[in-house]
Amino acid sequence: MARIDGLDDAQAGFVKRLVFRSAARRTGAVPSPLRIMARNPAVMWAAGLFEVGFDRARTLEPRHKDLACLKAASMIGCVF
Repeated sequence: MARIDGLDDAQAGFVKRLVFRSAARRTGAVPSPLRIMARNPAVMWAAGLFEVGFDRARTLEPRHKDLACLKAASMIGCVF
């Protein structure tokens, strides 16, 4: 459980709801870190641009990127 409550859909604006819907389509549910980052728009957009850039990177094969993400997530204890 996070110390900071994330934004509900009712609190989020139109663009943030679109971002939530897109994230839910990719992961099955809206991740709570995204809801927390949505409280600060600059942080949310920076994280989103990083994700887009990471997805478009062509230096590594996709399976190697997935393996690196899984290893990094397991090292920091991230459930996503």
